[in-house]
Amino acid sequence: MGEQQLKSNSDLSTLLSTMPHDRWILVNPSSSFRPSARYKHSAEVVGDKLIVIGGSRNGRYLSDIQVFDLRSFKWSTVQLTMNPKHLESDGSISGQVFPASAGHSLVRWENKLLVVAGNSKMPSDTVRVYQIDLETCTWSPVNTDGEVPISRGGQSVTVVGSRLYMFGGEDKKSRLLNDFHVLDLETMTWEVAETRGTAPGPRFDHIATVHAEQYLLIFGGSSHSVCFSDLHLLDLETMEWSQPETQGAYVTPRGGHAGTAVDDNWYIVGGGDNKSGATETVVLNTSKFVWSVATAVVERHPLASEGLTLCSTTTNGEKLVIAFGGYNGNYNNEIFVMKPKQKDMVRPRLLQSPAAAAAAASVTAAYAIAAASDEKTVRASATEDLKTKNVQSDSTAIKKKTTSEIDVLREEKTNLESKLAEIKAENSRLTDKLEYARSAHSELMKEHDSVHSQLAAESSRCTKLETQIQTAQEKLGAIGSLEEEIETLRREISQIERKVPTAAQQQRSGGVWKWVAGSPQDSDDK
Repeated sequence: MGEQQLKSNSDLSTLLSTMPHDRWILVNPSSSFRPSARYKHSAEVVGDKLIVIGGSRNGRYLSDIQVFDLRSFKWSTVQLTMNPKHLESDGSISGQVFPASAGHSLVRWENKLLVVAGNSKMPSDTVRVYQIDLETCTWSPVNTDGEVPISRGGQSVTVVGSRLYMFGGEDKKSRLLNDFHVLDLETMTWEVAETRGTAPGPRFDHIATVHAEQYLLIFGGSSHSVCFSDLHLLDLETMEWSQPETQGAYVTPRGGHAGTAVDDNWYIVGGGDNKSGATETVVLNTSKFVWSVATAVVERHPLASEGLTLCSTTTNGEKLVIAFGGYNGNYNNEIFVMKPKQKDMVRPRLLQSPAAAAAAASVTAAYAIAAASDEKTVRASATEDLKTKNVQSDSTAIKKKTTSEIDVLREEKTNLESKLAEIKAENSRLTDKLEYARSAHSELMKEHDSVHSQLAAESSRCTKLETQIQTAQEKLGAIGSLEEEIETLRREISQIERKVPTAAQQQRSGGVWKWVAGSPQDSDDK
């Protein structure tokens, strides 16, 4: 199960000729330089080069553009400069350095790379789109119109023709999204897509791919507490969501995984369920909806990481899958490659329900009878015994096909019963949670009422205290008036006290009072 290592002095031809199918190979770069380890970056193969843009490490957003040459196995750094036409036209972009971001998406459009959405330290209320021209080593912001979506990270972005489809993600307020937007790449105009059916629930760090240029597939992803393993399909012609039934291997829930399509096979690696990393590399046949496990790695392996990237390319006539980066407790910067094996043809999953299965069985039987009848007509000159044998042979074939269809129906019935039991168990669990929530709500309401009563009592007490304070203030005001009256009386007393000695002296010396009233001494003299 462990991966092999490719020596640094090997080349791509040696790699393709010696490596086994469906086995991960660790590539040792031929040069000493390696980019810093990271996760939540983006990657795309252009020619024989793997382009890696941005990402996050230790909470810091990265803005570098790293290139891994698949032929020489050498890393190099591309220094981008801002397109001179946009240096002064976009005042929201400061400086000429490509903006640092993580959780963004990278797609090819014509001869350019488009960086869509993502988390950045540059504030923005809406999704930003940047364009990179690797021929001129320049970048520029793309002005978009229409119903521009709110900014986000961890979304899925898929290009079909000249239209870019974006689903879900997490906005800058940590709100989970399940909105669906379309960007016309020719006019750079956004619109909100109107869909029918039940869309996937809000999520981020999921993946998406397209099958037959018509069917958009969404797999997995995370909420803030739960990871998913559900598969959703959107018909881009009818814009109707559905959830196809799948067969094959059991796939664990995961978020932060990566995927790439190789023909009709969707290779998915990494991710985790908030407890451990996913060790299996799983494959979904997108035309049959059959899961299989291509290979697996040990726990804590760099491929059992979240936030890694997975790309595919064709070199020397061989398909090649390339993985880079990720975080599993440690940040990684290793390159792993795998040569996918051509998958065996699996009987298509045509039966979605018992009724549909019965109808399909009838059609199959009718077709077989019609074919037998045509063959009988063509061989009209054959003997009667040969006719009888042909009819018996056709009848046996019909019985075998019918028996096979019945077996499929029984298997689907068993699967449906199993899923029904799971749904009932989940319903019971949710019911218990609801009862617990109701009980907790009741207790909280009681506590709320108690606190409300206490607040009412305190409010009444505060009112009484305010009244007492008002009364005390009035009394203090009255005391001030009394003090003024007392002070006035004191001054009057002081004046009286000063006048009393003067009056007594005048009385002893006679003065006018003596003249008016007469002096006893004068009377005696007479």
